[in-house]
Amino acid sequence: MLTQSTIFRYCRFSLAFMWLFTAATSFWWGRDIGYEVLALQNIQNDFADLCINAGSLLDAFIGLWLLGNYQLKWCYRLQITIILVYSLLLSFIAPQFWLHPFGPITKNIPILALLFFLYKFDSSLTTH
Repeated sequence: MLTQSTIFRYCRFSLAFMWLFTAATSFWWGRDIGYEVLALQNIQNDFADLCINAGSLLDAFIGLWLLGNYQLKWCYRLQITIILVYSLLLSFIAPQFWLHPFGPITKNIPILALLFFLYKFDSSLTTH
């Protein structure tokens, strides 16, 4: 039988994986996609590099913070904020992504629900 703390740990690990994989994908394998999306708003060259690198570093930071299991309430708040900001920016830059079959924006809705759940009920928040 899974305990509540084990379930929360699995949720944190899955979120950490998502953030770390997104960081690596944005930085290495999907960099061209990032350039294409940013170019839709004439964000190019050095500023595009800065945006992609900063986003990748932020994503990696969040993933590592989750694995560190420290001050998780703040980590959950930051994730909610970042996801809302990313979703809002992408909605203006590439609104067609709301209808994309792989759901680059719509997937954020269940992730936000999971984060809200963890923020409200993760018992480890009282110990760190």
